[in-house]
Amino acid sequence: MTTTTLANSIGRAAQSAVYRAGVSGRRPALPVAFPELERAARRRMSRAAFAYIAGSAGLERTDRADTDAFGRRRIVPRVLRDVSQRDLSIELFGRRLPTPLLLAPIGVLDLARRDGDAAAARAAAAHGVPAVLSNQASAPMETVAAAMEAVRPGAARWFQLYWSSSRDLVESLVARAEACGCEAIVVTLDTHVLGWRPRDLALGYLPFSRGLGIAQYTSDPVFRRLVRDRLATAGPRERTAVTPAAVASFASILRHHPGDLRENLRSGEPLAAVETFLDVFADPSLGWDDLAFLRERTRLPIVLKGVLHPDDARRAVDAGVDAVQVSTHGGRQLDGEIAALDALPGVVDAVDGRLPVLFDSGIRGGADAVIALALGARAVAVGRPYAYALAVAGERGVSELLRNLLAELDITLGLSGVARVADLDRSVLATATPPTPR
Repeated sequence: MTTTTLANSIGRAAQSAVYRAGVSGRRPALPVAFPELERAARRRMSRAAFAYIAGSAGLERTDRADTDAFGRRRIVPRVLRDVSQRDLSIELFGRRLPTPLLLAPIGVLDLARRDGDAAAARAAAAHGVPAVLSNQASAPMETVAAAMEAVRPGAARWFQLYWSSSRDLVESLVARAEACGCEAIVVTLDTHVLGWRPRDLALGYLPFSRGLGIAQYTSDPVFRRLVRDRLATAGPRERTAVTPAAVASFASILRHHPGDLRENLRSGEPLAAVETFLDVFADPSLGWDDLAFLRERTRLPIVLKGVLHPDDARRAVDAGVDAVQVSTHGGRQLDGEIAALDALPGVVDAVDGRLPVLFDSGIRGGADAVIALALGARAVAVGRPYAYALAVAGERGVSELLRNLLAELDITLGLSGVARVADLDRSVLATATPPTPR
């Protein structure tokens, strides 16, 4: 159990550190409020990079709904309760975690900062926050796992799986995740078709087509075999107009492909790798019966990410998975979708305590985390905020962001009159009353 007293709580410690530094004229490296953080990240990132990370599907109504949903819930504090000792820890998959936070998987973190995957994971390890390693990372999972081990031996990490149309590749990725110490497999269910993302489309920019974010693939022996097979059977390649942009894209593909540059130029493997990835990335035919394939090939807990309908939650229980994660993919896949927070109570009721429910989409601060936890989430994952923190201040930025989130969570818990995260429930919340029209 991780219990903090009022004197040594992370909330008090974070406030004291900031205010003491302020006496000497030093301000935080990272904007504390999310809107300022997002604006600061936008200034640091290229137009295409910011569009990819910040953008959502269609008119971006789902992203707005995700964040607006938190505004419809209000915390109703209880007073004269002893909250001098607060416990932020949770039990998940047989392990006691010091906090209910997770680092959500975000692809192509190199768009925010070079070596961003390892930097963010190190910050998570330092705070005892499990990092969910992205299937679309810019560094192999083994590299990121080693970076976490260097900070905290045994640091908790999971692996996000995008189910490929190649079953051999799925099996290989899962085996590698087990071998490098991952403790769960998070199957992302809502990317079997790439969402319609106007910000990226307007720029004609997909990072994977430039060789970014496919390091899990180019480091995989099965994928490399698929690439070699493609090269062996390839016919005439469709010609691409030679423009400065095309040259820059090809240079990017070469730069991000492992191996010797001259050999890569000679073999044509980097371009074939990108084409192979685009072919095998997803499997739109995936169904419930396919989960047995994964269950037979891993001893790790299986999390289904992207569950929003209560009936799907019940089917997940029947399928024998170990957790479901309520998520809209941060609004990046389907425009006009139900807000993740609005879907959460129905999913929690449907599983009826038979497996843990995790949550992401719309978490912008510690108070948001408290609301989601009160609605029944066992743990909550933070996404875009840490990508922005990475862009602004690198590993230090992610560490400071996690400190701030945990500090606000701790303080909100105490001010709500609740001593333990495990004691949060819906009685803490009320639904906001809409303003009366004048």
